[in-house]
Amino acid sequence: MTDCELLLFLGIDPSTLDPVPQPASRCDFPTERLAARHPCVRCGQPSSAAGIISTPRHGRRWLDRCMPCLVAATPRGGPPVPLADILTTLRDAAAEAGVTLRIVTDEG
Repeated sequence: MTDCELLLFLGIDPSTLDPVPQPASRCDFPTERLAARHPCVRCGQPSSAAGIISTPRHGRRWLDRCMPCLVAATPRGGPPVPLADILTTLRDAAAEAGVTLRIVTDEG
């Protein structure tokens, strides 16, 4: 997920985020930012994670989030095996258990 996609997913306007001072020192990141306890951009609770995002129009901005909002917006990736293999396993387990199973997917 790109920075712009993340902001869109969170419903955040990048112009509302604090700009990152220039130059941003890596040794200060994110210790000083977290010590200031900025509010989470999503829910307003005190942030426990600070990141820097970059958009072409707004440049580098701070993205402060609490842990639940950070976890909720962290991509998890796809399944480790093909969907067809998972469905076969489910069908086999249902047949073995004597259960009627109807699987609905968004794949054709």
